[in-house]
Amino acid sequence: MTGSSGPAVVWPHRRRFYVPYHDVDVLNHLNHAAYFPMMETLRCDYYLPLIGSTDPSRLDIIIAEASCRYVAPVAYGSELVGEVAPARPLGTTSFVLLYRFSHAADGTVTARGRTVIVTFDYATGAKRPIAPAVRTRLDADAVDPIAAGWTP
Repeated sequence: MTGSSGPAVVWPHRRRFYVPYHDVDVLNHLNHAAYFPMMETLRCDYYLPLIGSTDPSRLDIIIAEASCRYVAPVAYGSELVGEVAPARPLGTTSFVLLYRFSHAADGTVTARGRTVIVTFDYATGAKRPIAPAVRTRLDADAVDPIAAGWTP
């Protein structure tokens, strides 16, 4: 697959990632599994302020599904820009976060990720509704998944 041109809309949270040698495979490509820790970092960077904490042990979410689509190769030493945004529509107890990675140098999209997040009460071991204040922020930041490159 070929990369697409750079992102047209900036998402609510972004950060840069440097591609270290240990994440590169024998073909000098960023290994597919390396995107999942980057998605986790973006998720915590975005979600923790929504719940008013900087402590990951305070997270009230659980991951129900995670996927990544690889669009263009990434070589050792590259710098990527990772972005995260919630997708429309939000559920009652769950929501989707979308991730977009692009080359910092030219904006070429290299991968798109997706996680299904369930709000979870760890004390009772059960899912729970998304807190109203969190829902308001998620809804304000939400993007259309098809416009973001996720086709059904």
